[in-house]
Amino acid sequence: MISLKNQLMLIYVLFIGIALGVLTFVINLSIGTMFSGLIKDNIRERSGEIINTIAEQYDPLDAGFNVAALEALGMCFVHEGYIVRIEDTAGLTLWDARTADMQHCAAVMDEITERMESRYGLNGTVQNQSYTLSYGTAPIGAVEIETYGPFFYTETEIDFLASINRVLLRAGIAFILLGALISLFLASAISRPILRASGAARRIAKEHSGAGPLKSPAVRIRDNYNIKELKELSRSINSLAEELEEGERRQKQLSADVAHELRTPLSCLRGSVEAMIDGVWEPSRERLESCREEILRLTKLVEDLNLLTNLEWENLALDKTEFDLAKLLEITAEQFRPAAAEKGIRIILETAPGPVYADYNRLKQVFVNLLSNAVKYTDSGTITIAAVTSAGTAPSEVTAEIPAVVTIADTGIGIAEEERRRIFERFYRSDKSRNRNTGGAGIGLSIAAAIVKAHGGSISAEGGASGGSVFRVELG
Repeated sequence: MISLKNQLMLIYVLFIGIALGVLTFVINLSIGTMFSGLIKDNIRERSGEIINTIAEQYDPLDAGFNVAALEALGMCFVHEGYIVRIEDTAGLTLWDARTADMQHCAAVMDEITERMESRYGLNGTVQNQSYTLSYGTAPIGAVEIETYGPFFYTETEIDFLASINRVLLRAGIAFILLGALISLFLASAISRPILRASGAARRIAKEHSGAGPLKSPAVRIRDNYNIKELKELSRSINSLAEELEEGERRQKQLSADVAHELRTPLSCLRGSVEAMIDGVWEPSRERLESCREEILRLTKLVEDLNLLTNLEWENLALDKTEFDLAKLLEITAEQFRPAAAEKGIRIILETAPGPVYADYNRLKQVFVNLLSNAVKYTDSGTITIAAVTSAGTAPSEVTAEIPAVVTIADTGIGIAEEERRRIFERFYRSDKSRNRNTGGAGIGLSIAAAIVKAHGGSISAEGGASGGSVFRVELG
């Protein structure tokens, strides 16, 4: 399996190679087009020079040409690829390159044809152009120039084109090597953070799976990258590590809290039973009732933990029916009126009839837990229970998506702002309002939150306007 680093490097090099290949092709095509136009102009200019050179061999005194000079010039022109035939004004041939050396002329034209067709793919033909020779304004004859057309390259021009291609090839190789180095750097820059994140994830998995000892300091990776995706990946890994560490801390705290909650009643039971076995205490009804209360406390704790586990793992089957929410709240409030009256607390109901579709018993357990806490942590004042449903007179916040909202507000000691987001955790107690001196195992609110979540709703805690706490339940 190819690594990301090598794959990125190959992609970069391939891209650079293709780009250079396309660029080289375009440059060659452009140069070829421009160069061919330049060559055509050169051929026309050279033809004009040949005409002028031949005209210069005319002697006006003898009214004729220097044939020996024409022959020498004509053979030179053949070497350049120009086959020349010269006539006088009467149409008589003064000199013809093909007649003078047919074999040499054919060899030159064959060489040019092979060069242009095989090396440059130009399928041209032999072209003849006739020009008038003049001396001053008087015609002195005609010249016919035969060349390979539409154009042809000389050896010098071929060498020039080859040198350009060699320069392009060397530049291409240099750019590919440079591109390989740059791609190696970029691939490393991209893959290195990913490898760090992968390594951190493996260390986190090992440390939090029990396969290895926990290390200090905690696993963290740098997240100060300029690339958005790499920064997000690093932050996600660090966030995962923090969540796992927090979860492990909570798990340890949970184990300690469970051990404490079990230790206290078990110690009481053990002491009482051993005292009765040793004959220190008589097994009176009062002492047996005390043991029974501790057993019931243990049973209730185990049942609550089992219920909470089922709720959190979404294994609890809800028995949903349609019932009047206001009636449920009224019945629940009546259970706590005696205890509230003893402390001088008034329970106020602000509800209107409205049906909801939920599990009656589970929902009642939620309000029982909330009212129990409200009475427990309120010394005097009021507890106000308000409820609205989408079927009744409801504020704008109650919609089809949120069919019911219930708030329970008390004037008790309240909950510190930094503690509110954690009071729904198992066994969590804040220093002010939830300590062991007031009793309770610390999972009532956790059960309430789990039941509301099972209904597709949410529960939250806020500070009251005049002190105390306000618990808000939204039913989905």
